[in-house]
Amino acid sequence: MDTTTVGEPVEMNTTRGDPWHTPSIEYSAIGEKSVLIEPSQITRCQKRLCYGNPSQGEFPLAASPYIVLHVLTESNLDPQDLASLEASCRFFRQSANFSPDFDLSISELAALDMCQRTAIFKPMTQSERELLKERCGGSWKLVLRFLRAGETCFRREKCQAIAGPGHSVVVTKSGAVYTFGSNSSGQLGHGTTEEEWRPRLVRSLQGIRIIQATAGAGRTMLISDAGRVYAFGKDSFGDTEYGIEGSRSATTPRLVESLDGIFAVQAAIGNFFTAILSREGRVYTFSWGADAALGHQTEPQDQRPHLLKGDLENVPVVQIAAGYCYLLALTCQPGGMSVYSVGCGLGGKLGHGSRTDEKYPRKIEHFQQLKLQPVIVAAGAWHAAVVGKDGRVCTWGWGRYGCLGHGNEDCESVPKVVEALQGVKAVHVTTGDYTTFVVADNGDVYSFGCGESSSLGHLGTATEGQVHRHANLLKPELVVSLKQRGERVVQISLTNSIFWNAHTFALTEAGKLYAFGAGDKGQLGTELLAYQSERGNPELVDINLD
Repeated sequence: MDTTTVGEPVEMNTTRGDPWHTPSIEYSAIGEKSVLIEPSQITRCQKRLCYGNPSQGEFPLAASPYIVLHVLTESNLDPQDLASLEASCRFFRQSANFSPDFDLSISELAALDMCQRTAIFKPMTQSERELLKERCGGSWKLVLRFLRAGETCFRREKCQAIAGPGHSVVVTKSGAVYTFGSNSSGQLGHGTTEEEWRPRLVRSLQGIRIIQATAGAGRTMLISDAGRVYAFGKDSFGDTEYGIEGSRSATTPRLVESLDGIFAVQAAIGNFFTAILSREGRVYTFSWGADAALGHQTEPQDQRPHLLKGDLENVPVVQIAAGYCYLLALTCQPGGMSVYSVGCGLGGKLGHGSRTDEKYPRKIEHFQQLKLQPVIVAAGAWHAAVVGKDGRVCTWGWGRYGCLGHGNEDCESVPKVVEALQGVKAVHVTTGDYTTFVVADNGDVYSFGCGESSSLGHLGTATEGQVHRHANLLKPELVVSLKQRGERVVQISLTNSIFWNAHTFALTEAGKLYAFGAGDKGQLGTELLAYQSERGNPELVDINLD
């Protein structure tokens, strides 16, 4: 806002006939002090309305040209200020539909208005909102940044495709769910254990809008827009792929009643445990606690959620990612975004410079040395990755098959920037079992690591043929087979399992879904020829994502 000195008149020359050049006007009803605005400053204003345009300049707000919002370029603002400026612009475009709060600044009111337009914030009670505000740092601008960070991390309120271990889950824009592939434990949710080779609607969910899904070995979990969690397949939160089986299986979606009172927004299934993220940014875990590996002791069949203890108790988390015996959490604090890790440290996958386990969440400090602010995190079976605000990609953990993208198979115990992606601004990263995919801001896709099952999407030449399709890549390479589709890719999902052959989904901006990799159980959504068990060329899946 304009910081004109209060109570000191300013002499100026004016030009007749121009509404932007008027004499100084004295306002005496503000704070019991007179305020003089110098309209000569407004002559420098670019005469356009503020609709979130990030261009540098000054913009008159509301009907009065004497109230000026000074807008800097994005490079000169931190995320909190940029969010509040955009919020202010939107706020003055129309009625806020709530009573004024004279204790809040204009930017705080604008941020609150934008918070109330989000699907997660809208149904919260006033007391719940105040608790969230306190948890985020005492500012509605910080709450808005927290909500937006969550929307950036995973496709909340949008269509998504999940390439699980042997089976697949697709959530449409309207919240319908389709499943296909392996169904030995009823993980497709159709009331049977028969495989499905084509996308099939889960009809028992009629009337329930699903916004997020996750898949583990023989198990599927869904989250509704009301924050409820549904699970089907193996009736256990802690099974490994071929470990102790649950006492029974559920072949249709069942409400996880032990999560009653917790409004969930994300679920992550790792080996031996399951994690849930609440809308307030708290993390709850099931199972994998016999040795207090997650700060609490439980049995494999434990159905009760446990709040993740330690540093994350009072820090808002916006995204969780689960790998083989470890969990990553992306946090949003007043000082910026951070990543915490907990669990098994084999291969250095916790990112702390060692291979020791962590029973409680510990902040990965190395990002500060890299001057990188993480905005998206991914946990593969044995390695991890993040995308920074500036578009850089970091990887760490076990480097087998070149999955870290550094040109070798060495392990990295702290995050390291993938230099081969210099010049590429990444917006999305996903990891699997020794495999990594990166999506650039222009929709290009790069992959590296293990090429088994043709899951990297590289077709090779006529002379290379099958050899190159299965070749391991030590550095990122452009996935030409997707580039040739002429589609802008916005999301990649690939199998994150050490026991199942991998398959990959590519979701485009136009709402098309392409699949490639292992398809012997029908997990690609299209039938293969009798002699085929995989597909190297991305194939369009026949499904309506609206």
